[in-house]
Amino acid sequence: MTLPTEGRDDAAAALSPPTSVAEAAPPVDVGVWQPLPVAARTLSTITALIGTLLPLAALLVPGLLTFGRSPLSLASHAGALVLLPAWTVWIARRRWLRTRWRLDDDGLGIRRGHLWRSDVRVPGNRVQHLDIRRGPLERAFGLSTLTVHTAGTRNSAVALSGLAHAQAERLRDALAARAARDDDHDDA
Repeated sequence: MTLPTEGRDDAAAALSPPTSVAEAAPPVDVGVWQPLPVAARTLSTITALIGTLLPLAALLVPGLLTFGRSPLSLASHAGALVLLPAWTVWIARRRWLRTRWRLDDDGLGIRRGHLWRSDVRVPGNRVQHLDIRRGPLERAFGLSTLTVHTAGTRNSAVALSGLAHAQAERLRDALAARAARDDDHDDA
């Protein structure tokens, strides 16, 4: 997607490379805990509903057919159809609200959770390679998952999903540059 070239003639616009939205966005803030974008909340809500309603329907429909249509059976099934999806949506939104990431001089930090907290640190000198993954729903919402592969065998990959695609690319590039800089310092 290109931004308008207001005030430029056609020849200058044709010679200069187009300015994309990712290029126009500011660089990664260093040392500041960043929230996930609102689109990530929407996507996590939708995936929570899909992940809850499909298995719930698969369990409740045969139950309704087997146990008959007594008022108590219908009320309990209707309650499950309302309460369980509402609870999973609440959990998904809380998870989105409690997820933060930060890039600093030492590397990447990711914080998740409220009751069961997770604070992951990926030192820049441990980064082996970086991947950006985008499923169909992530592409529809303009999101990506950044996977940081580290040295080691156990838990050697850290994934941060729900990043805006341009932000994931900038974060990947910043981490790759830091890893290359750390490799240059180690070789010297």
